[in-house]
Amino acid sequence: MKKYLSLLLALVLAAALAGCGEDRGAVSAKPVLYLYPQEETTVSIQLDYNGRLTTTYPAYGDGWTVTAHPDGTLTDPETGRDYYCLFWEGGSPVEYDFSEGFVIPGEETAAFLEGALAQLGLTEREANEFLIYWLPRMEGNPYNLIAFQEEVYTQNAALTISPAPDTLLRVFMAWQGLEAPVEVRPQTLTPTPRTGFTVVEWGGAEVG
Repeated sequence: MKKYLSLLLALVLAAALAGCGEDRGAVSAKPVLYLYPQEETTVSIQLDYNGRLTTTYPAYGDGWTVTAHPDGTLTDPETGRDYYCLFWEGGSPVEYDFSEGFVIPGEETAAFLEGALAQLGLTEREANEFLIYWLPRMEGNPYNLIAFQEEVYTQNAALTISPAPDTLLRVFMAWQGLEAPVEVRPQTLTPTPRTGFTVVEWGGAEVG
């Protein structure tokens, strides 16, 4: 009987550990959206996410509808409450692309991101908020492998925006901490010029 109970306990523990392993495979994301219309505009946004949303603010519900102002202020038409961005976070088992990227010493991460984000087209204010969120998780690592995602991310988290923006800038960084540097082909960063009604999104995911 004792042997049976011991075996049963071992099987339960093994199943629990296997479940934990599956949870670690999910990747968290933290994007925020800024809207910059040329005139006051009612904007609706739908997110088609290949994963599970864990947090949204303001509440996503069936989608976001806000009154967007040229200075970036977003007003909930039902409550009158103002926001400066739309936030969502979720978990997805998507495999991000690290075939190209950058290996950066932890203490050089801030300087690298300042330059890279400016090159990609973020304003200093947007880049500042990006760094405030991600830098505490990154600068203490010996090295960071960083790859800015394109199709892998946009196909995994498709946006439908009405009215359609003239410019859509989506900056999404996948990264992982490293104990030692690795070889990776350098990534070419392409800026997105801003014209007309502009929607900007930045986010990221820690992998591994």
